[in-house]
Amino acid sequence: MAVMNPEWPRNLHMLSIRSANADDVPMLNTLIHEFAEFERLPAALTEAALLRDGFCATPKFRVLMAEWDEQPAGYALFFDYYSSFEGRGGLFLEDIYVRDQYRGKGIGKVLLARVASIARQQNCFGVRWQVLDWNTPAIQFYEGLGVTFLDDWRTVSLDGDALQRVAGSAQ
Repeated sequence: MAVMNPEWPRNLHMLSIRSANADDVPMLNTLIHEFAEFERLPAALTEAALLRDGFCATPKFRVLMAEWDEQPAGYALFFDYYSSFEGRGGLFLEDIYVRDQYRGKGIGKVLLARVASIARQQNCFGVRWQVLDWNTPAIQFYEGLGVTFLDDWRTVSLDGDALQRVAGSAQ
């Protein structure tokens, strides 16, 4: 489905955003590994894991694929979560990535708008995500959208050996 909005550059007629399907797994895997390299993070993800977790009877995530002139340009990967304080669900945007050669064309803004639209359709209270503190262009982009930065909150990750230790102490 082509996305058109008079507020964005006219060349967006070359952009299409669609839900990913199992046939997209090889390209999605490539895009995720590109994004991990950009963020200077390791990626152990495999096509088998993507297929198992995202394209099954009870998917753990959803993906929107962005194509520019029918070429893979980026993606947004997100999933549902519940906020006890809000008393309703939200969407967590795990990844939003646009390939380097397609940046500056408004693709990231359209991907984010589509995720926000899905959140609104599902009566979610909002969309949350994280941004690395060194990624100034992304931070400036998000500031321009009027987002709220939750600086009082610290992200916590229980994984690896610590996860094994804590899980092992369960009664």
